[in-house]
Amino acid sequence: MIEEIHIHDLGVITDAVLPLGPGLSILSGETGAGKTMVVTALGMLLGNRSDAGAVRSGAPRAVAEAVVRVPAGHPAAALVEDAGGAVDVEPVGDADEALVTVARTVTAEGRSRAHVGGRSAPVGTLSAVGQTLVAVHGQSDQLRLKSAAAQRHALDQYAGEELAADLRRYRELLAEYRTVQQTLREVTEHGRERALEAQTLQGALEEIDAVDPEPGEDERLDQESQKLTNLEQLRAAALTAHAALSGGEFSDGDSADATALIAAAHRALDQEAGSDRDLEELAGRVAELAVLVNDISADLSGYASGLDDEGPARLAEVEARRAKLKALTRKYGATVDEVLEWAQRSRTRLDELTDDPAREQELRARLERLHAGLSELAARMTERRQDAAHRLSEAVSAELTALAMPNASLVIEVEPTEEFSGHGRDEIAFLLKPHAGAAPRPLGKGASGGELSRLMLAIEVVLAAVDPVPTFVFDEVDSGVGGKAAVEIGRRLKMLAQHVQVLVVTHLPQVAAFADQHILVTKSRDSTVSDVRVLDEEERVVELARMLAGHEDSAAAREHARELVRDAQL
Repeated sequence: MIEEIHIHDLGVITDAVLPLGPGLSILSGETGAGKTMVVTALGMLLGNRSDAGAVRSGAPRAVAEAVVRVPAGHPAAALVEDAGGAVDVEPVGDADEALVTVARTVTAEGRSRAHVGGRSAPVGTLSAVGQTLVAVHGQSDQLRLKSAAAQRHALDQYAGEELAADLRRYRELLAEYRTVQQTLREVTEHGRERALEAQTLQGALEEIDAVDPEPGEDERLDQESQKLTNLEQLRAAALTAHAALSGGEFSDGDSADATALIAAAHRALDQEAGSDRDLEELAGRVAELAVLVNDISADLSGYASGLDDEGPARLAEVEARRAKLKALTRKYGATVDEVLEWAQRSRTRLDELTDDPAREQELRARLERLHAGLSELAARMTERRQDAAHRLSEAVSAELTALAMPNASLVIEVEPTEEFSGHGRDEIAFLLKPHAGAAPRPLGKGASGGELSRLMLAIEVVLAAVDPVPTFVFDEVDSGVGGKAAVEIGRRLKMLAQHVQVLVVTHLPQVAAFADQHILVTKSRDSTVSDVRVLDEEERVVELARMLAGHEDSAAAREHARELVRDAQL
C-alpha cells in the first residue's frame, strides 16, 4: 500500500505530505481546492504524459513522490532493483516487507525526470513499477482492464485453480508441440540443405576415422619426434655419463671413474668406523652412494643400448603420422582431443540429419497426438472461461444495479479461434451494455467518466479477492448520483477496501462516511494555495456537515453527519 505521498508545487498545492493508511481513504474539499491534484500526482507516478501546465505558477518544477510498502517478493521491488534502485527490506511479523520509493519531476518547460528507488530511470520504467502498485479509475486512458491481455488475466483469475491447472498443462504441451513442429519442418522443408550438411559431415568423419587418432596422440608423437631427432646427442650424453661413473671407452684414462673413487672412500672410512659413531654413520651413507651410482651407471648403459634399436626408420614413421594428425587439427580442432570431441558431436548431428522416413512418420504421429491433446485442453479451457464469464457478468451486473446503473450490464465475450496461442484459443473482450436495447461496446467507449468509474468499481469489487493490485484510486465514481445510490457506492468501496488500499476523490457525504481515513484539501483565502491534511474524528464530522448542507457550523448538519458515520459502521 501507499504509505505516503509528497506533492510539491503541483497546481495549487505548494508543499503537502499525505500519509495514507490501509482501508478506505476519502479525499474531499470544496470545488477548485485541488482535490484532483492528488490524482494528477499519482498519474505522474504511473508514467502519464507530463504537462508543464500542472506546475504551480511561478515555480520551476513540480514534484510527486510516493513511498509504497509491498511484500518482499512483489514485482515492483524486482523492477526497482533491476533498474539499479535501492529497496529497503524490513521484517514485519513472520514475513519481510519492502519499501519502494518512486518520484517524478516535471519542469515549467515541460521536461520530465523519473526516479525509482533513488536512481534516475526512464519514465517507462517508472510506469512499469507504478502499474503493479496502483490502479486509477476515472478516465478512459487509465483503465486497468482496458487491454485484452488484462481482461483475459482477470477472467482467468476469477475462473480459479481448475483453469489455472489446465493452462499450465496446455502450455507444457504447446512448448512440446512447437518443438516437434519445428523439427518436422526442418526434416521436410530443408531436405536439400540437410542432405548437403550430412554429406559434408560424413566425409569429415570418414577422414577422421581413416586416421583413427587416439586421445593425446599428438603430444606423445611430438615428444618422440624430438627424441629421435636428437638420437646421437642423447646416446653420446648417456655413454659419457656412464664412463664418468664406471669407466669405459668414453672415460678419461688419466682420471679415476666415480665408482672407483667412491669405493676407495668407503674402504678408508670403513677401516676406522668402529672407533667413532659419527664416522660409522658417514661410512654407511657413502656405501649407499656407491649402490646408487652403480644403479645409475647400469641404467645409463641400458638407455644407450636401447637407442640403438631406434633410428631413421622410426623417425620417418613418426613424422608421417604427425603429418596426418596435423591435417586433422588444421580442419577440426587445435588438438587431437578437440578433433575427437568434434567428431563425437558430428556423429550425433549426422544421426539427426539422416533422412529416415520412419523418423518423419514418427514426428507426424507425435505432432498429431499433441494437436489432439491441445485441442481437448483448449476446448475445456473455453468452457471454463465461458462459465466464469457468465458468473462474472452476472455478479458485476448486479453490482451495477446497486450503483445507480440498473439497466447496464457487463458482457464478456469468449470466442474460440483456430490458432493456438500461449493462453489457449480464446479471444476475450469485456463490453459495457448501457441498457437492454443497446449494443455492447468496449470499455471506455460511450460511457461518462462517472459511469466508467462505477463500472470499474463493480468489476474490482467482484475481482478483489482474486486479482487485486495494492492500491485503487477512484475519481468521479459518484458523479451524477446521490441518495441511496451514493450510500451503495460507499458501501462497495468499503467492501473493496477490505482486500486492498482504496483512495477516493468524492463530493458526496454518503460516500465519505465510510472512510477509514478522511483527507481534506483546503484552499487559502487568496485562492492561490491549497493544503492537504488528515482529519480527526471531530474535524471529520465538521467536513461531512459542510458536504451535507454547506454549513459546517449547523448543529443539525453535524448531527446528520454523525448519523451517517454511525450508519456506515453498521
